[in-house]
This record gives sequence, structure tokens and C-alpha cells, in this order.
Amino acid sequence: MIPYGRQDISQTDIDAVAQVLRSDFLTQGPAVPRFEQAVADRVGARHAVAVNSATSALHIACMALDLGPGDLLWTSPITFVASANCARYCGADVDFVDIDEDTFNLCPDLLAAKLDKARQAGRLPKVLVAVHMCGQSPDMARIAEIAQAYGVRIIEDASHSIGAAYLDRPVGSCAHSDITVFSFHPVKIITTAEGGMALTQDTTLAARMERLRSHGITRDPDLMTHPPDGPWYYQQLELGWNYRMPDMQAALGLSQMTRLDHFVARRRSLADCYDSALGGLAIRLPGRLTGAESSWHLYVIRLEDASQHRAVFEGLREDGVGVNLHYIPVHLQPYYRALGFSPGQFPLAEEYYARAISIPLYPGMSAADQGTVIAALERRLSA
Repeated sequence: MIPYGRQDISQTDIDAVAQVLRSDFLTQGPAVPRFEQAVADRVGARHAVAVNSATSALHIACMALDLGPGDLLWTSPITFVASANCARYCGADVDFVDIDEDTFNLCPDLLAAKLDKARQAGRLPKVLVAVHMCGQSPDMARIAEIAQAYGVRIIEDASHSIGAAYLDRPVGSCAHSDITVFSFHPVKIITTAEGGMALTQDTTLAARMERLRSHGITRDPDLMTHPPDGPWYYQQLELGWNYRMPDMQAALGLSQMTRLDHFVARRRSLADCYDSALGGLAIRLPGRLTGAESSWHLYVIRLEDASQHRAVFEGLREDGVGVNLHYIPVHLQPYYRALGFSPGQFPLAEEYYARAISIPLYPGMSAADQGTVIAALERRLSA
């Protein structure tokens, strides 16, 4: 089976992890801040906070922005459920803004219209989570201009997008957001096995996220409510979590960062090849936003004939092509239906879901394997 995505682990990566295993630190040691600094330097962010998953990063980002009960978070319905669940962890409510049908990202026009109605209704969101679907940035300059006019704080869920760029700046620079989140899951652009990171230009937000990832504890005397009892002293200032990234994973991420450019270049080459080879089939290719350079975490096609969807999907798997579907619209999940969402509310997302298939793309994919995928698609679409 040709997988839709796969990690690329080198001997250098293995040696980096083994070096940590032979060291004095397995959890929060020197590799974590080095990894944070490497990512921050790469994207031009002042601060980076490494955690054990992108879900954890989204959670502490929402907490740092004081999202809580009675508040509202908006995000895209085409995303992994974590982009919405992070609000529920904070006790906040969730709503969605439908997608742009070309890029699959949150649509700025629909956002503007929905915000205007929300202001009239007196129920504006506190936080907007703008998802970077497949590795391509949304139109963040326009989204930020719209959202900030209503006082909405912005988190970029760029879990797919390390190595991507928007308007000639690296994704993660937070040029149009308060906080940006990356994922380092194995099928993402680089991996730490599991792991995530929150980036920001704001020192206060960074300090709070650092506390929240470690039980809300500080050892900084300047932040304590009363003088320390001794050099051993710490204080829990608020309720936090154990979201720390171990040194072993940070060492893997630091090693992977040395090949980030290679990974992204290879993904872009594969995407260009798909664009050239698949243009004559009865499918819609992924749209490319002007000013955005995708890191191509995923390559999603959409069938012209939705009635073929299941047959083509299952047929490709029978042919040894490990296709997947990213994602089921979040509002259609049973948990969110129980909160009052229903089919028909976000028609563009539902239309996407009825036609979308993620086809294999990963740096180690050979030309022969890509040829197999293309041939299988041609055969199944003509059946």
C-alpha cells in the first residue's frame, strides 16, 4: 500500500535521539529550548513554546487569550476536530465559517458577512482559529483586517504549514495573528513523533503559555504572590496541564529542521507533477492562493461526479493506493450535532466532503509510486 503520508527518518535523526537517551535529560532538558529557538528563528517569531501536541498548543493558546465560559470561538468546518475542541476545553462555545471552494480554507467574504450579522445580534466571537488546510495559508492579511475591526483575536492553526510562506513571509511569523500553532505529527512536514508548538510575538502570551504547559507553575520570584521560602520554591499561579515536550522528541525535531527545505521542495515538486498529470481528468485540482506558497502537507482532489466518490475511494485502496479523506466537516460530528449543528448549515464544506480524496504525497515518494497513483486514478475515473 502506498500511504497518503509517511515520516522520513534518517540516521542523523536516530543518532540525535540516541544522544539524548545517553544524556542526563530525557524530559525538559536543553534540546527543548534549542528546538524552540530553531523554529522561532526560521519563521521570524520572537517566542516559541513546544508542547506534546498541536492540540495542546491550541488549548494553551486559547487559554492565553482568556477564552472561557460565555465566550465564542469561530473556525473552519473543514479541519481536524481539535481546531474546534480547543474552545470546548475552555468552556467556550463554537461556531463555524464556511470555506472558500478553491482553497478549502475559511472564506474571508463569508467571514465578513457573518461578523456583521454577529455584531447586530450582539454575539461576536472572541477568538478566530484560521486553519491552513493542506499546508496553504488562508488569505490572512484580509482575514486579519476583517476580524481585527471587530476586536477578534486570531490563532492560526498552521498544523499543516511549517515551511510555507504567505506574502513573502514565513508562516509562523504571526504577522497577521496573535499566535500560530504547528504540528509535528509523523505525517506532517517535520516530525517529533507527537508534538506541537505555539509561536507568538507577544512576550506576555508566551510567558503564560509556558506556565500553562507545566501545571501553571512558576519559579520566577517576580511573579510570585509572596517571597519564596528558599531556592527550592515554586508557586502554582493558575490551573495548567502537563503538556511538556520531552527532550527526545525535541532532539528529533531539531534534527528534522535541518531538512525542512528539502522536505518542502520535494512536496512542491510532487504537487507540481500531480497538477500536470491530472489536469485532464474529471476532477478539480487544489486551488493556489496568490501570494501563498504551500508546504503541501496534503494533496486533495475533488471528483466532478460526487456519485463516484465512494467507488473511486474504495477502488484506489483496492489498487494499493492509500487514499484518505481530510476532513469530515466538524459540525457533522455527533458531538457537535448534539450542540445544535445540523446538515445544510455549511454547504460548501459539505459539498467538499462529498467529493474530496487525499492522494499520496510525502518526501520519500518515488516517481514510480507517483506514477502508480496517477495510473490508478485514470483507471478508476474511467471505469
